[in-house]
Amino acid sequence: MTKTFSLRPIGFVRASRAEAVDDNWDTESCVIKLDETVCPASALQGLDAFSHAEVIFLFDRVDEAKITYETRRPRGNPAWPEIGIFAQRGKGRPNRLGATVARINRVDGAKLELSGLDAIDGTPVLDIKPVMSGFLPRGAFREPDWAKELMKDYW
Repeated sequence: MTKTFSLRPIGFVRASRAEAVDDNWDTESCVIKLDETVCPASALQGLDAFSHAEVIFLFDRVDEAKITYETRRPRGNPAWPEIGIFAQRGKGRPNRLGATVARINRVDGAKLELSGLDAIDGTPVLDIKPVMSGFLPRGAFREPDWAKELMKDYW
């Protein structure tokens, strides 16, 4: 039995980058402006005590015809293995959800100023969570070499 859900954005990204170019996201600053008809500015109260926030957003401009349900090579690179969409972080995923940890620069009323969010101007934001050390990975962390290579210029 398949269920469907409806989500309403809590706000939108305002950024200088209008195209989803894969690299150098750490140079980007942006503002998430809450839609106060959905979430009041008080929803951000206390977030400025944290250094980072995890932002969950929608890749709303990904064409549904380009959604991947099976395997592919990350960034189409023939040197990297063909892997399932859930073993990578590409935007053409089944529910088009993105999640990124970004630095909090400032909270100002209904505006959250961030650095290093890999979302383009106008991106709908679905949720914001503080990054807490207790939720970071426990124990040893591992990843394949191709993933390290993919990320070398991302930030």
